[in-house]
Amino acid sequence: MTDDELRAPGAGDGPGGVDAAASRMTARMDAVLNRVGLRSVLARDCLLAVLVALLTGVLVWTVTGFLAGEGYRLSPAATTVFAVLMFAQPLMLCVRRRYPALCLVAVGVAHLGITAVLPPNVNAPAPAAFIAAYTCGALLAPRLLTGVLASLVALHGVAGPLVAGTLSGPAGEAATGRPAGPMEYTVLASGLLLMSLILYVGAALTGSYAATRRRYAELVRVRAGEAIQQHRERAEGAIRAERARMARELHDIAAHHLSGMVVQLGAAERLIGRDDQAAREAVSWVRSQGRETLDSLRLVVGALRDPGEDRPASGDGLAHSGAPGARGAPVPGAAALERLVAAERALGGSIDLVREGAAYDLPPVADVTVYRVAQEALSNAREHAPGAPVRVALHYRESRVVLEVGNDAGTGRPKENTKPPGVPRGLGLVGMKERAQLVGAGLAAGPDAGGGWRVRLDLPVTRETAARDRSTDQEAAQ
Repeated sequence: MTDDELRAPGAGDGPGGVDAAASRMTARMDAVLNRVGLRSVLARDCLLAVLVALLTGVLVWTVTGFLAGEGYRLSPAATTVFAVLMFAQPLMLCVRRRYPALCLVAVGVAHLGITAVLPPNVNAPAPAAFIAAYTCGALLAPRLLTGVLASLVALHGVAGPLVAGTLSGPAGEAATGRPAGPMEYTVLASGLLLMSLILYVGAALTGSYAATRRRYAELVRVRAGEAIQQHRERAEGAIRAERARMARELHDIAAHHLSGMVVQLGAAERLIGRDDQAAREAVSWVRSQGRETLDSLRLVVGALRDPGEDRPASGDGLAHSGAPGARGAPVPGAAALERLVAAERALGGSIDLVREGAAYDLPPVADVTVYRVAQEALSNAREHAPGAPVRVALHYRESRVVLEVGNDAGTGRPKENTKPPGVPRGLGLVGMKERAQLVGAGLAAGPDAGGGWRVRLDLPVTRETAARDRSTDQEAAQ
């Protein structure tokens, strides 16, 4: 019978919290870039191109040192072409998100030129090619992406073996290691084809997967936000309905007491027994004011009743129905708990009612609160823990009344929960808290160690106020 606390799901929550961590990291990075003035896509891509170019400088130095150590000597022209192509690749990343397909094709062609400069058995790292393919995988439509990747793989698999090493020899001479026969050509073509598949297709699939995860995380965030908003609207609706219900009960309480006042003043007017016209007129004025107050209260508070619900008619308030809460009659209070428990038992529940201490009358609103909290707690126990025994205890103490409603773990099958995860199932706890706050009471509700549920209402009582309300009821009944 729990009313779950509302949990606001984090944006992009995913398995293991990976998406949430990535979202936080991206947000921090965006904040840093905004602070330094890099707010546009072009500016941020240019920054990435500069960083990759710096990394490329390290790669150029590493590759040329490796070739010198292995005995390969590039001509000055070949070295210049190699450096230009290596640095041209990252500079093309400046337009990677504006023109992703064009960027990838340009990087792929530059990579083919690097293949022609280096010896056939040497391949330079290509971080710019990986980034460009990743971007295409994240941004391009599947059909266009497939066409671009197929073209690049075919270009490197077919033309790569033909141009590999053609510019790597000294003074423009072809380097040793060129394929001398069909078998060597096939081996070289297979290697270049495998390399292009890993580099371009692998990077594109990684980008596509990352984009899918981002879209999924955004969809989860939007749906969670919608679920939270729906629950908030339901909670606000429940609070409004509960306040309207309390207003109706306040109306009925006031109507009951004011009706008694009108009856008592009417009797006093008839029993004056003197010809004191001024006194008679004063008492008559009080009686008319009481009736007017009663009608005004019904007019204002009655506007909060649900459409279609019977509203009490204007009048002197002398006609009451016997049903609690109907047309000015008293609404149920702590004295009606026996009837409430009997009704729940008739539905098949196992309920014990225990009263401790000498009972005394409560202020009207507090009296109604005790009854309504017990009613809601029993209703929740019936719905969420069917078959479980329930104990209702009402403790009368010197300056407070404590209501405790507890149930064990249910033995039957609770009502199926069809709401999204993280969204509370019921709103009964909202209404109980609203009532408790109205009368200054403390309300505690939660699970116990045995798997059941406990609701405790701690209501402070001023005995003088309760006694005064009781005497007013008795005088009105005479």
